[in-house]
Amino acid sequence: MVGEIDGRDSVLIPTGFDSKTYACVRSLAARGIHTIIASEYEDVPVSTSRFCDELIVLPSPLDGLMPYRDALLEIAARPDVGTIVPTRSIDPYLFSNYRMEFEQYVTLPTLSLETLRTVHDRIRLVRAAEAAGVPVPQTQRFGDVDDWNSELIIKSRYNLLVEAYINGYASDQSETIKVVKHLQPGEKPDLETIRSEYKHEPIVQQYVRSDDEYLFGALYDHGEALTTFQHRQVRGDSYTGGGGVFRETVNIPELEETGRMLLDHLDFHGLACVEYMKDENTGEFVLTEINPRIWQSIPCAVQAGADFPYYYWLLATGRADEVGSGYEIGVGSHQLYGELGHLLSIQREESPLVNKPSLLRTAWEILSSCYEMPRFDMLRREDPLPFLHSIAFVLKQWQEAPKSLIKSDIHSQRVPDDDRQKEN
Repeated sequence: MVGEIDGRDSVLIPTGFDSKTYACVRSLAARGIHTIIASEYEDVPVSTSRFCDELIVLPSPLDGLMPYRDALLEIAARPDVGTIVPTRSIDPYLFSNYRMEFEQYVTLPTLSLETLRTVHDRIRLVRAAEAAGVPVPQTQRFGDVDDWNSELIIKSRYNLLVEAYINGYASDQSETIKVVKHLQPGEKPDLETIRSEYKHEPIVQQYVRSDDEYLFGALYDHGEALTTFQHRQVRGDSYTGGGGVFRETVNIPELEETGRMLLDHLDFHGLACVEYMKDENTGEFVLTEINPRIWQSIPCAVQAGADFPYYYWLLATGRADEVGSGYEIGVGSHQLYGELGHLLSIQREESPLVNKPSLLRTAWEILSSCYEMPRFDMLRREDPLPFLHSIAFVLKQWQEAPKSLIKSDIHSQRVPDDDRQKEN
């Protein structure tokens, strides 16, 4: 759908190989907005969609943040571009850290760098949540733990490692380390080994046994909630958790209250994806993390009527009063290659804290749910090419990936997870 560009009616959508960008393109193109995909990949799947108007190839942020930033600024300087949708892990950081440079050209509903640091730093985030009255797991720096006899997990303090957060990083450097290590009670890993593997001192949290995992999505305008959304994660990237690959929309008043309490306290601005676990003992919604960008499972929200890509556009272009509210409850959506990854995790991963499900039973549950709720992130009869291209890419990655990168042990990837197969 390529047509004439009228005024500032174009939107820039940076992307790697991730399915959430497809939902953004469909959403915005349906409103008559000219969609510009920017990626280091000439064969990025979403570019094959009939809803993609334009593809621009730019440097990879993995090869240097400044060339990537400068390429985004060059596109943003076009008179037709109204805003940039934050889809990649690095985007909110660049938008906040270089706000003045970007806002010469476009409007970006984004956090201050100080608030973004609180969101990205799990120690600071836990303190903020406690101040807001939101339940959190017991959390300590690795070096402060003196009792290793309970059920514990190790997580990155910062998923995103950049100059503003980590000493020794240059302005051009970034890494994403998004790995969770489950420990046997009594197991105490070596501090220096862990620091080397995580590339900073990670945190240790009490493992929360949960009935379910939930997502609370929101769009905020300087501390005011414009619209919110919830889903229950039925299956994640792995049987131990991870980003949702099969989700079903819900509306739980207690989750709504908990989600708003935290974001209100942070005086949030822009997109928020907040993840919670429901503690099986207390019934409380316990905070996992916040991601200030478009999330992996955004297709589920859009299919249920919570059109966050378009709502973000409205906020960025001064039309916040037009942002809608409400969505259909009970809508389920699948990321098909994520479902395959979930099955593979049962074969390839081990956890001392999470019981491994039956492979055959899980396969049957996946097939049954696809039949009963046949909504998919990228598989569309009227627009098949993006799905076919994404499947070819993912199969190639799985075939080429070393076993150490597939198993759920500690590993650090230069490639942000949302720019390859998965995202939260």
